[in-house]
Amino acid sequence: MEQAEILTRVRETARRRILFLPHAIRQMSHPERMISPSEVERALMEGEAIEDYPTDPRGHSCLLLGFGDNADPIHVVCSPKSEYLAVITAYRPDPLQWSQDFRRRV
Repeated sequence: MEQAEILTRVRETARRRILFLPHAIRQMSHPERMISPSEVERALMEGEAIEDYPTDPRGHSCLLLGFGDNADPIHVVCSPKSEYLAVITAYRPDPLQWSQDFRRRV
């Protein structure tokens, strides 16, 4: 499955239901990097797939780059299931670990 195809599946399942896994909730709730569910939803619907993980043990998943409030970059790892989209984690990428455009690891 190519990145365009996984992105289509992500958006289709997100329109049905989004399930935030406990790890995602913990990451989104850190006071210094608060990320709202609406920011994650925006990243899911408007972001781009930058990495694809077809053999992930949790099921085929991908890393999306989106932008939250104030145009801050957000990375979301998610996995489309038949009934819902599982949001595995969401975080603000560290500029020291990512390229300037936050699309590639350095």
